Order: sequence, then structure tokens, then C-alpha cells
Amino acid sequence: MLKRVLSYAHELLQSSIQPGETVIDGTCGNGKDTIVLSKLVGDSGQVLAFDVQEQAIENTKQRLAEEKISNVKLIHDSHENAETYLPEEVYGFVGGAIFNLGYLPGSDKSVITKPTSTIQAVDTIVKYLKSGGLIILVVYYGHEGGEAEKNALLDHLRSFEQKNYNVLQYGFINQKNSPPFILAIEKK
Repeated sequence: MLKRVLSYAHELLQSSIQPGETVIDGTCGNGKDTIVLSKLVGDSGQVLAFDVQEQAIENTKQRLAEEKISNVKLIHDSHENAETYLPEEVYGFVGGAIFNLGYLPGSDKSVITKPTSTIQAVDTIVKYLKSGGLIILVVYYGHEGGEAEKNALLDHLRSFEQKNYNVLQYGFINQKNSPPFILAIEKK
């Protein structure tokens, strides 16, 4: 049975993230992925959850409180600045990362992820990623600016050296209205 995009994204993360690791939610939004990551790393692990919107940070903070989760550090900043928040000791040991690209559901649709900041974040995090670790990009592109980000990411990720990385694209091609798809980067 084919998995829906978010279900498959979470399944991929489950296959690579271990308890005790540091992981990244590049766009915490409403906190769903943050909670998944928190459960994967357990009490001894840590989630760094980024978002540029105060509303996203507050939404995630509320969900974390409801779930009684305390292993998440919420960061009100762009994911492009991830290196500022990554301790040197996790270099080469980050278990994984996930991004939901586009805009925060139920909020201002003019505030969107941008190709330059997303590519900067990916390029930074991939350096910190462990061997076998994954960066998952869930690409929502059916909005103004979304097509440009999608194309920039595809062009950029095609340049990743095959001997160092596997890059997967997963999505449904017979759905209408710009269906989201996954780009998954595995560090060898």
C-alpha cells in the first residue's frame, strides 16, 4: 500500500533516528513533526525546532505542554541560522531533520519558506548529519513562490555527489492541485 506523503516522511525518520540523538524540525509550524521527533529521540535526546513566526512557536509550545514534552528547544529564528544553535559536539551526529515547506496552515499565506534560506539550512544541517541520517523536505508548492522554491531545491539537490548522498523524490503524480512531495537526503 502506498503511503501518504507525511506518513512516509515519518516512517523514513523512524528508520534513521535513534533515542538520545539531536534532531531538527526546520519548520515547527503547529508542532506535529516536533512531537514525532521528540518521541523518536526520547527523554535523553533533543529536538531543535525552528520557525520564523511567533504564532508557530506559540502553537508548538502549547502542543508540547499538552503532551508534557520537555526535550524540545523552540527557536524563534530562521532555519538558515541553524549552525548558530548546533553545538560543536553534535557535528557528524545529528540523527535527522524535517522541513514542511510553504506556509503555516491557518496563518498569513504571504509568509513562506524561501529557496535561499531553505538551501542554506540544508547545506548546514547535512554537514552535521550522521552517516545514515536523513533530511526530509516535504515540499508544498501550490502557492505563490512555491514553484520557485521547488525548482531551486531540485536543481540544488541534483548536484549532491552520488558517492556521498542518496537523494530521493517521492510523491503522487496523478493528483491535482500541486500535490506535495518528499525530497529525502541520506548521508552515506
